[in-house]
Amino acid sequence: MRILLVEDEDRIASFVTKGLGAEGHSVERASTAREALSLARDEDYDLVLLDLILPDSNGREVLRRLRSTQQATPVLVLSALGDVENKVDLLDSGANDYLTKPFAFAELAARVRALARQDQPRSDVIEVSGITLDTRARTVIRGDKQMSLTSREFALLEYLMRHVGQVLGRQQLLQAVWGPNYHTSSNVVDVYIRYLRRKLDIPGAHSPIETVRGAGYRVRRD
Repeated sequence: MRILLVEDEDRIASFVTKGLGAEGHSVERASTAREALSLARDEDYDLVLLDLILPDSNGREVLRRLRSTQQATPVLVLSALGDVENKVDLLDSGANDYLTKPFAFAELAARVRALARQDQPRSDVIEVSGITLDTRARTVIRGDKQMSLTSREFALLEYLMRHVGQVLGRQQLLQAVWGPNYHTSSNVVDVYIRYLRRKLDIPGAHSPIETVRGAGYRVRRD
């Protein structure tokens, strides 16, 4: 996901940026309300993480401005104000979720994943980089050739294709395809990526699955 982080505290911004980057997300930071609104106007983001206390304004005003322009990007509020009244007020004003500071990174990452699932339209047929994947028929076709994939290969390819263009870390792929209890030190993701490439790659052409050094994998856009 491409995420806009609106946070003026360097320590928190660094902590969140590094953590979400390791999860395969791309994070851009704004430290003021003015900068946040400018970026949100000029760029496309999948999610906004919004602190309420900013040096030049209040996060509520940023949220109000976003919603007044019909900006539908999901917003997760991060705030030290944890009372029920504040939470209800922000949710009624258009926030999608609310996380009280201080928070554990694992909870932030889980809420980001949950918002991504809510915003992700589901389709039986996905077409990316010359590959057609049909979840109902359980078929994968590239060019005029139908591939025979195992159930795990199919699940991994589907997850990559539903997040086309996004860098997905090995840990994120492990949790999504093998489940949260799978041994985290395993190289099973790399092994299955090799399996997929052997079946999908065409001699003389770029592989549709790209390795991003030190970060993970992504499926190329057409």
